[in-house]
Amino acid sequence: MNAHPKDMLHEILGAALTAVAPDKAVSKFVSLDGDTLLIDDVTYYLNTFENIFVVGAGKGAAPMAAKLEEILGDRITDGVICVKYDHTVPLQTIRVIEGAHPVPDANGERGARAILDLVATAGKKDLVLCCITGGASALTPALVDGISLQEGKLATQLLLDCGATINEINAIRKHMSIFGSGNLARAAYPAPLAALIISDVVGDNLDVIASGPTSPDSSTFKDCMDIFERYKLMDKVPVNILAHMEKGIEGAIFETPKVGDPSFDSVQNLLVATNEQALEAAAERAKELGFTPRIVTSSMTGEARTVGADIAKQARSSINSKSEKLCLLSGGETTVTLTGKGLGGRNQEMALAAAVALDGCPNIAMLCAGTDGSDGPTDAAGGFALPDSLLRARECRINPQVYLADNDSYNYLKSTGDLLQTGPTLTNVMDICITLVQHEPF
Repeated sequence: MNAHPKDMLHEILGAALTAVAPDKAVSKFVSLDGDTLLIDDVTYYLNTFENIFVVGAGKGAAPMAAKLEEILGDRITDGVICVKYDHTVPLQTIRVIEGAHPVPDANGERGARAILDLVATAGKKDLVLCCITGGASALTPALVDGISLQEGKLATQLLLDCGATINEINAIRKHMSIFGSGNLARAAYPAPLAALIISDVVGDNLDVIASGPTSPDSSTFKDCMDIFERYKLMDKVPVNILAHMEKGIEGAIFETPKVGDPSFDSVQNLLVATNEQALEAAAERAKELGFTPRIVTSSMTGEARTVGADIAKQARSSINSKSEKLCLLSGGETTVTLTGKGLGGRNQEMALAAAVALDGCPNIAMLCAGTDGSDGPTDAAGGFALPDSLLRARECRINPQVYLADNDSYNYLKSTGDLLQTGPTLTNVMDICITLVQHEPF
C-alpha cells in the first residue's frame, strides 16, 4: 500500500529541517584542535586571546550557542543571546534572554542592550563569536534616542499589515536601531568578530538577514521614507520616526555604517545554513520516496494566495500520461496583505488558495510550511492542500472562498484537519512549499 501523501510530505519537510538544524550548521563550519579554532577557512589562535565572548539573537540562536559551548567549553568567558519565547535550550555559561516576535517587546530591548554592553567591553585581545538567525531584528529592538519601543512596534505592525517585504521592514528597523545595520560590529570594534549566520531572507543578503548587525548597510534614510510613501503610511507612522528619517536625509544625523567603515575590518561573516540547503535535502528525500525532484526556486515571493494558486496551476500542468512522479520544491517568503479580520499566516493562506485551485484534482498534494514552526500570529507552521481537502470542507459545510476573503486560513484549515503544527523547530530559513504530483490518484 502506498504511503499517505500527508506522511510523505511530513518526511520530506523533516529532511529539509534536519539539514538546516543550527547545531549541525555550526558543527559543519567550526572545529577546535588544541588552541586552534577554525571557522570555515579562517584560523583563530586562542592562546592569543584573553577573553572569548559569545553573543547572538534569533529563533535558532540557542542551539548554535549550545554547540559553541560544546566545542569551546570553559574557554568561553561570558555570553548573552536573545531568543523568542520558548525557543531556548539549556546553556552553561551563556545567558539567555527571551523576547517577543514578530512584534518586539521590552525583554527584547533589554536583551539587545545586554549584548551591546558585553561586546563594548571587548578589545583587540578578545574574540567575539556571534550567532545570528532569522527573527533577530524583532528580538533586538534597541532603538535610537527619541523613538520609543511602542512607536517602533507600531511601525513594524503597520508594515506587516500592509504586506511589506522583509527587506523593506528591515530597512526601517535598521534606521531606528542601535543594534542592527552594522552597529553590533561597531560596538565590538576593535575586537575580532566571527558571525555565524543562518539566512531567512531571499537572496541571502547579509545586510538584510536580522537587519545586518555585523554587516555594512546598503539601505538609506531616503529608502525608508520611500517605503512609507509606497504603502501610504505617512499619516500613520509616529511623527518621531518620520522626524528621525527626515534628519537622516538632511544629513543632521549619521547614516548607518557602510562598506569601508573600519568597524568591519576584523569581521568574518559566514553563512552556515540557507533555504537552498533545505531544498536540496528535501529533494534528496523525495528521490528516496520515488519522486523525481525539481527545485523550482529558492526566491519565492509575492502575495501568498496568488503564489499558492500559481503553484497549484503549475502542478496541474505537470500531470502527464507517463508514470513519472514529481516533487516540485519552492522556497522563499511570501507576504499577506490584510483585508479581512481572520487569523492565519502566509503559509496557511498559500495552502488554502492552493486547495481551492486543486479542487477535484486527486493527483496532487501540497504542503506549505514555515521552517521555524511558526506562521503568522498562530500556533501553526503552515498547512496542507490534499486531494480530499475540499471534500472535507463541504462535509463541514464551510466555504473556502469566504475564509480566504477574510484572511482566516487558520480557522479554515483547523476545521478541515489540514493545519501543520510542529512547534518551534529552532531554525529559520524562510518557507518551503512541497508539491507531490503523480499520474495516478493518491
